[in-house]
Amino acid sequence: MTKLLDGNLLAKEIRNEISKILEKEMLNKNKRVPHLGIILTGNNSSSITYVNNKIKECKNIGIEYSLIHLPINTLEKKLLEEIKKMNQNPYIDGFIVQLPLEKHMNQDKIILSINPKKDVDGFHPENFGKMALDMNAFFPATALGILTLLERYKIEISGKHTVIIGRSRIVGRPISILMSRKSNPGNGTVTLTHSKTKSIEYYTKQADIIIAAVGIPGFLKGKMIKKGAIVIDVGIHNYEKKILGDVDFYSVYGKASYLTPVPGGIGPMTRVMLLKNTLTAALNNR
Repeated sequence: MTKLLDGNLLAKEIRNEISKILEKEMLNKNKRVPHLGIILTGNNSSSITYVNNKIKECKNIGIEYSLIHLPINTLEKKLLEEIKKMNQNPYIDGFIVQLPLEKHMNQDKIILSINPKKDVDGFHPENFGKMALDMNAFFPATALGILTLLERYKIEISGKHTVIIGRSRIVGRPISILMSRKSNPGNGTVTLTHSKTKSIEYYTKQADIIIAAVGIPGFLKGKMIKKGAIVIDVGIHNYEKKILGDVDFYSVYGKASYLTPVPGGIGPMTRVMLLKNTLTAALNNR
């Protein structure tokens, strides 16, 4: 029987843990609460939804936030100016630039302009490099959310074969690093596949753990996994008025031992991990 990995329930538990740390380390010591900055460009409906959910999470936990929403076709120079202001603002503990950016902007240039100590998205090369070297750093929130979900549900990673579908710098690459690092949780054997991998079923059928982050609705079918596999669905799509993931839920359900639902799986874990990073930034930078 397939068990669902409830991201909503776990996120609530972690939200309470963050609130307790806030009370103990800040409110009881008359220190200001953490402050998250958010920069959003354009009118991408998915990005606006993501940002609104992050703001809601801030309100739930008691973290302050500032939103800068720049109009569509904003010049790259203007975005860099706003990033500079947040870098220099002592009241902003950490901030994010919501991705994706508009096509006329250089994403690498934008990420490089963020102060690594305030990079709570964990995308700056300094944080990414430290993560690859098993050093303390801000880890990308989705990858950290996946790792935390597996850890809290006591799913063993060490010695297990994890197959990741998708190589993005937001999910696929960082989670491949975290799953294979020499620590606990970690010590897994990782195969990183993607949309160009030939005979992808050859790999997925071997996997003890599959992380689907390929960005294609219903890509992973039940026939592509072995019985008892643990399946993590990172995708979320509005498809024909339905919300779908990268996993064909109904064909995988019953064959997998554990499965994340969409919605209610990795999404809430991503948001709460972002705020956990913000709390860490506040504790480290003051």
